[in-house]
Amino acid sequence: MSTVLLVEDEELNRVLVRAIIARADAPAVHHANLLEAGSLADARSALAAHAVDLILLDVNLPDGNGLTLAAELNAAPARPTVVALTASVLPHEKAAAMEAGCDAFLDKPYAAADLVSMLANHLS
Repeated sequence: MSTVLLVEDEELNRVLVRAIIARADAPAVHHANLLEAGSLADARSALAAHAVDLILLDVNLPDGNGLTLAAELNAAPARPTVVALTASVLPHEKAAAMEAGCDAFLDKPYAAADLVSMLANHLS
């Protein structure tokens, strides 16, 4: 079973991701263990306590830019896949996410099917 860390400060967005994963047809997604963090500090604590396979990373967080965490993970020995989730969709913002070490980028708002497909591709 894979572990996914959702780093998202908006509770409604966390509820949405929870529901999408719970209803996913893809077994790798449906059976994933979902951890949640509402800030960079919470994300760092979760990563220190748990082995994580994939991070769904909001870029704009109350205590900083999520891309800072992505860049920090580049030096990690067992680096998880990092997917930026953000409404900041200008080309230079996408480029910054990839330069920081994100493996994929999903624009907000996204379709449930797109999130499930992306998760299935990275967790299978």
